[in-house]
Amino acid sequence: MDSIYVVGHRNPDTDSVVSAMAYASLQNALGGSHHYIAARYGHVNTETAFLLNRFGFQPPVHLRSVRTQVLDIDYDTPPMIGAGIPVSHAWNVLHSQNDSISALPIIEEDGRLFGMVTAGAMAQSDMDSIVNPHVSSIPVFNLLSALEGHVINAEKDIFDEISGDVIIALPGESAQIRPGSVVLCGNQKDMADLAISNGASCLIFCGSSLAETYRGRSSSTCLIASPFDAYRAARLIFQAIPVGRIACTEGLRFFHLTDYLDDVRETVIQSRFRSYPVLDEEDKVVGTLSRYHLIRPRRKKVVLVDHNEMGQAVAGLEQADIIAIIDHHRLADIQTGNPVFMRNEPVGSTTSIIAAMYQEHGLMPSRNLAGLMAAAIISDTVMFKSPTCTPHDRVLAERLARHAGVNCEELGKAIFSRGASADMSPDDLVRYDLKEFHLGTHSLTISQITTVDSEPFLKNRDAFIESLDKIRKDRHYDLALLMITNVLKEGSEILFSGDPEAIKSAFAVDDLHGNHVFLPQVLSRKKQIVPALSQIWG
Repeated sequence: MDSIYVVGHRNPDTDSVVSAMAYASLQNALGGSHHYIAARYGHVNTETAFLLNRFGFQPPVHLRSVRTQVLDIDYDTPPMIGAGIPVSHAWNVLHSQNDSISALPIIEEDGRLFGMVTAGAMAQSDMDSIVNPHVSSIPVFNLLSALEGHVINAEKDIFDEISGDVIIALPGESAQIRPGSVVLCGNQKDMADLAISNGASCLIFCGSSLAETYRGRSSSTCLIASPFDAYRAARLIFQAIPVGRIACTEGLRFFHLTDYLDDVRETVIQSRFRSYPVLDEEDKVVGTLSRYHLIRPRRKKVVLVDHNEMGQAVAGLEQADIIAIIDHHRLADIQTGNPVFMRNEPVGSTTSIIAAMYQEHGLMPSRNLAGLMAAAIISDTVMFKSPTCTPHDRVLAERLARHAGVNCEELGKAIFSRGASADMSPDDLVRYDLKEFHLGTHSLTISQITTVDSEPFLKNRDAFIESLDKIRKDRHYDLALLMITNVLKEGSEILFSGDPEAIKSAFAVDDLHGNHVFLPQVLSRKKQIVPALSQIWG
């Protein structure tokens, strides 16, 4: 089942996190061919962490990018083989893949990569045996497997490995049977006796009834009976070599499931391998990939909630397929390759839109999720005091709160007493709830601290302005602005770095007190700050 990530904006606030969780839960409850995964782009703030803990939830998956990764492609999953198996078995495994696989990964006992073996390497080993018909330390078990044979020595004779020059015993060529040789014979008893007396390391009876004559004999020579003729047995001996000995084990290029395809392509272009091992997070082999896998990879599928602006979106969005956007902000600059489901409503919270979708489908979220959704609406509408708040937001929040068994007013007080803390550093507070905007040819960032007591924050005006200066200069913004919103006073202290004339013009302020001004009845970044600046910057 394919996965679809539901993700909010960077530096996520409570509405961004909860709307992702609620939408993923709704879609999974409706069923279908996809599995929806709630995600976040950034760390949860203290307010959101408090609410998640209160209602018994873990933070959503931390999504750092939606760039295409190795795990998004249909890489091959050939059989994994051990380094000790015979070359003959590896050859059969490779050719059972209908020529779709060019190499096999060889693994250690714990599943980690040992090496790679190709058909070419196995063919080269076979050709080398003609020039140098010598085998070294072939495990007897491998030899018996390749020859389909069995040892006929006395039971007390134990053999682990076989080495020596491979010789087919022919009449009149007894001089070739040297000590330590691997001798193959048919029904020539004299040659068999000579091999044993000369100290051959192994004597293989090929399709011969003579083997029964020697059954149970004790000898320092390993005696093996095989049904194959001498020529075929000779070839099979060399295919009994452990495949790990002919594998490529040095200079291997491999990739992990989490590697980005852009980086993989660069590596593949610069190397000549036909097949590359794919490893998981524990460095265990899970498959292989080749050049053709990189041609048309699957793109990640995402649903955007609580934003529709590239400057606020998860990294790598240009490599993903957007399938839906659920938002309550202005329409911005995100473009899609195909038609998508879009729901954009002028309400106070994206969670309100998703709560309405539950209602439209005749579903009710769980009690805990309902409580979390009510909290998100209360947070984003500043206890229903924000100008973005609509009667619809209040009705939905109260309905969810009743289902969860919580009180909206008490929940609101708990939320705004657990938000940004004056004990945090000015830099952290400026980044606590920061959003980036592009208005015409201008770019700016707006941070917001919502509190029931603004005095502890206002004591650090100068430090806040220094932090805003640094952000504006480092990121080349035209304006960096911080709203310290007091819920009880129903207004915001505006601190800024940038053109003071823009602030004067946008908010009709005649006199600025340095780089700050109090704006009564201004609570919303989305509905009051951004539109006012849009009027002067287009």
